[in-house]
Amino acid sequence: MFANLIRSSIAAAVVVTGIVSSAFGAGVDVNATVTGLALRGVDPVSYFTDGEPKDGKFDITEVHNGATYRFVSEESRDLFKQNPEKYLPAYGGFCAFGTAMGVKVDGDPDLWKIVDGKLYLNLSESIQERWNTDVPGFIEKADVNWDSLKDVDPSEL
Repeated sequence: MFANLIRSSIAAAVVVTGIVSSAFGAGVDVNATVTGLALRGVDPVSYFTDGEPKDGKFDITEVHNGATYRFVSEESRDLFKQNPEKYLPAYGGFCAFGTAMGVKVDGDPDLWKIVDGKLYLNLSESIQERWNTDVPGFIEKADVNWDSLKDVDPSEL
């Protein structure tokens, strides 16, 4: 009985360690949930191939930079694997306007725009309206700010 208790405790520790490791696998440079899910499960390739965000399937995934991305099909996942940088949102999926303002805030996968082949997300409709008033200028500011923001935990800003 004591041996079973020890085995059960060890097995539970292994499972918990695996869950905690995957939950904190995404770095601070990627906007992901506590479970490591990026883009709230939206397929990053769908913006480019379908012209709109589509929810990926839980069983078709790829881990990139510690974050888990979901895809609508294996073909979509394969496109991502061939060239992740082409499909990844700018600034790790954080709000493009927020990055231009020097902070890391959530990017909503439903509030997006592709500019010069790059995907940008915004926090809210009102923020996106503001961002749309000077997209090139805000991208320029965000690009400069991202170098100093990308490795900082959002809670420290």
